[in-house]
Amino acid sequence: MKSIPDIPEITIVSNYINHHQIPLSNALYERLGSRFSFIQTQRMEEERVAMGWGAELRDIPYLRRYYEDAAGCAALILDSDIVIFGGVEDERYIKPRLNAGKIVIRASERLYREGQWKSISPRGRKKKYEDHTRYADAPVYLLCHGAYVASDFQLVRAYPDKKYVWGYFPEVYTYALDDLFARKRHQDAQGRAQVRLLWAGRYMKLKHPEYAVKAARRLREEGISFRLDMVGGGDLEASLKELVQAYGLSDEVVFHGFQPPAAVRRFMEEADLFLFTSDYLEGWGAVLNEAMNSACAVTAGHGIGAVPFLLAHEKNGLVYKTGHFGEFYAQVRRLCLDSVLRRRLGEAAYRTITTEWNPREAAARLYAFCEGLLQGKTVIQEHGPLSPAPLIAPRQGYAYTRQS
Repeated sequence: MKSIPDIPEITIVSNYINHHQIPLSNALYERLGSRFSFIQTQRMEEERVAMGWGAELRDIPYLRRYYEDAAGCAALILDSDIVIFGGVEDERYIKPRLNAGKIVIRASERLYREGQWKSISPRGRKKKYEDHTRYADAPVYLLCHGAYVASDFQLVRAYPDKKYVWGYFPEVYTYALDDLFARKRHQDAQGRAQVRLLWAGRYMKLKHPEYAVKAARRLREEGISFRLDMVGGGDLEASLKELVQAYGLSDEVVFHGFQPPAAVRRFMEEADLFLFTSDYLEGWGAVLNEAMNSACAVTAGHGIGAVPFLLAHEKNGLVYKTGHFGEFYAQVRRLCLDSVLRRRLGEAAYRTITTEWNPREAAARLYAFCEGLLQGKTVIQEHGPLSPAPLIAPRQGYAYTRQS
């Protein structure tokens, strides 16, 4: 009988580490020491390095780079007690371990972001069978990076009763809430209370930054005092600035360009509202964790992967039906006019992150789950990270956020 190690050796394998993964990895390293490794299989894209994502990688003690030590990393993947594998398109990294019948925990975003109808493709079905379905009875488990992941994998009959709630766990800050909300009080040039709105991310089609600018136009038409901070950059930047000029919003909308992660957090700390406008192509969306941690009142589309896991409509945020601008704007207007609601939702959002969806809690749950697997049992939670993943099809996500 194989002996169970006192301290299991756990290895995460991903395309690259970033500032959304480092806090969880740090928490695992604190617990496991040299028994924890993070293997990065490729160099980070220049765009993400320019956004400040690469600055934290220097001197990480547990980080190993496959492209610098292929033999050593391959041996570690095969020999570790538990390997968590995700974010890597090339299955060759994990095939030897799968073929050896050793424990693998996959971490995955959606299979069918563009629509579950794609599951009918014969070629796609063959690939999904080879990578996933054939291991239905093997010691392979799935961490679902988003609310619609389990439903996608159910379509290909993969990981039956072995799919679990998961996500990303950015660094969590603790605040004295009265002090934090004092930072969110702003006035305009006339001394009126001014609501501070924030949109942050890459300016690309799937994220629909134009929703924020169009909402700003409506708010100005209604005489509501506000400022909209736009943090980010990308292909749509020029067209967004043209839209601001066309609407005459230069005094209300400020573009700040790309900012490093710490600076984005400062914008969140001073924002009343966070506008999260992505569509179904947003697999998770870690800015939601960060905005909630900053006690922002959030309005977000239900199609975003993180939303059904993190937000309960009217309890710790407002959720609109993805693609419905009218509903989105109604929620923005409502939040701008109701400071009591903003505070209630912001405080509840903060509690969600600091009590459950944080790196330290996630690491503790993941460690317990891994330790249980080595002992031949499954340690699962009642709710939150590492609870059984619900089967939510995208069309059901809007209703799911409204369940009590």
